[in-house]
Amino acid sequence: MLYIVGLGLGDERDITIRGLDCVRKCAKVYIEAYTSLLSFGLAANGLSKLEELYGKEIIVADREMVEEKADRMLDEALDSDVAFLVVGDPFGATTHTDIVVRARQMGVNVKVVHNASVMNAIGACGLQLYRYGETVSIPFFTETWRPDSFYVKIKNNKQFGLHTLCLLDIRVKEPTFESLCRGKKVYEPPKFMTINTAIEQLLDVAADRGESVCNEDTLCVGIARLGSDSQKIVADTMRNLRGVDFGDPLHCLVIVGETHDMENQMLDFYGNKQG
Repeated sequence: MLYIVGLGLGDERDITIRGLDCVRKCAKVYIEAYTSLLSFGLAANGLSKLEELYGKEIIVADREMVEEKADRMLDEALDSDVAFLVVGDPFGATTHTDIVVRARQMGVNVKVVHNASVMNAIGACGLQLYRYGETVSIPFFTETWRPDSFYVKIKNNKQFGLHTLCLLDIRVKEPTFESLCRGKKVYEPPKFMTINTAIEQLLDVAADRGESVCNEDTLCVGIARLGSDSQKIVADTMRNLRGVDFGDPLHCLVIVGETHDMENQMLDFYGNKQG
């Protein structure tokens, strides 16, 4: 059996009892470490906290392992119980859906244990979940690569008065361009997009397009470390949010659509202060 277990958003204690039962009976336990991170990260001390509570040695699965060598993990699950731990909910990333498809094609039994993810915990900012449109991902721009397809989705959401959840880029164990050219991978330091950077990029795209879907007066909500004890939520205009220090990752951003009275009261509560 392959158990795909959601860990929630905070720390090692956010695993469900059902998920913990599954982990403790598995012969091998992997943790996915590039689509998201728990609040304490996956440094040695963070990993040891997981191992201490779960009672298992945990193997960190980076991007290469998950996308290129997942068959090794699936082969193990043909003959024994294997757990694959995912921050948030197992279906919060397309990669994990792909693993389920591949597992079933190989004849591996799969059991999923759900947990909280950014897709539902974002309700903490006070905007109603059913009033959100399509979620977008904002990648880091480079000098030669500035994709802006996410802007069209924000524009479409705005036209219907819907809020937009923006997931911000995470770059963990990314090979440098130079190392790829040389055929020997050297990895960049981990990099996590901040709310401040996301806003700068959104305003740049708007300026390039000559549009005002996003402008300095656009109301947004910045959220850092959602679901953790140090969670920070600030509602304000893009102009003012650019100057807010949201602290450690992970960050996400909500572009506010049309609101009703209850939502406005919650946004007032989060105006320029920590939630």
